[in-house]
Amino acid sequence: MDKGLQKETEQKRENVYSAKSEKSGVSGLIETIIRKFRTVSYLVALALLYFLVLLAMGISTTPGVYLFMYAQEATAEWWQLFHYLSLGCSVMFGYFLYGLSMIFVIPLFNFLMPFRVKPFRGSYFSLASVPWYFHNAFIYVVRYTFLEFFTPTPLNLLFYKMMGMKIGKHAHINTTNISDAALIEIGDGVTIGGSATIFAHYASKGYLVVEPVKIKAGATVGIKATIMGDVEIGEGAMIGPHEVVMPKTRIPAVEPKT
Repeated sequence: MDKGLQKETEQKRENVYSAKSEKSGVSGLIETIIRKFRTVSYLVALALLYFLVLLAMGISTTPGVYLFMYAQEATAEWWQLFHYLSLGCSVMFGYFLYGLSMIFVIPLFNFLMPFRVKPFRGSYFSLASVPWYFHNAFIYVVRYTFLEFFTPTPLNLLFYKMMGMKIGKHAHINTTNISDAALIEIGDGVTIGGSATIFAHYASKGYLVVEPVKIKAGATVGIKATIMGDVEIGEGAMIGPHEVVMPKTRIPAVEPKT
């Protein structure tokens, strides 16, 4: 790169540690407030997020609570052992009802948010990072409370699709280690191995960088492999087990053997 152009590019880089936003208008004012009062802003966002997550979990728990109360009343006159057995079974069936409900309730909350996660490069404390933060938190609450029980099944594919991931026909995802679902595209016949990790973001020199991941038709990602943000994997390519694909990597397509 020409030195003059490189210097100009560096000058245009945002100072992510600045307390003042480079944006103008209302968005710039809000972002400046976020940066000046980082701890307070973080706690406010966290409180709102916890409220939404707990509300979603409460809604999803309702069918299970109803089942438990029904079992409690219906078996109240039973012999004690069978009464407790029915209650125990109702608790576990209720947990699975919770999981099934979360598969649909969380994507609904994500859809109702007034913002969408988009590619960006900037400060963690910025307006652009808020959708990214909420989107991933919604994914994680399902991942850590239930999704393992539905992976790999059509239900985990349905959940990711409803969260915005583009998934082709006959794709197979055998992992829950996925972040930034709305920025991930998986082609037809792609296989994602067990415990593989895919996320469309990374950190670089103080910046949060959020860029799409594309895994094209017929590609295979081995078990416990890691795919980072701003990666494209060509058709038919294979990522080996435990392999790490770094940001900005472009893996060419592999011609099928004749």
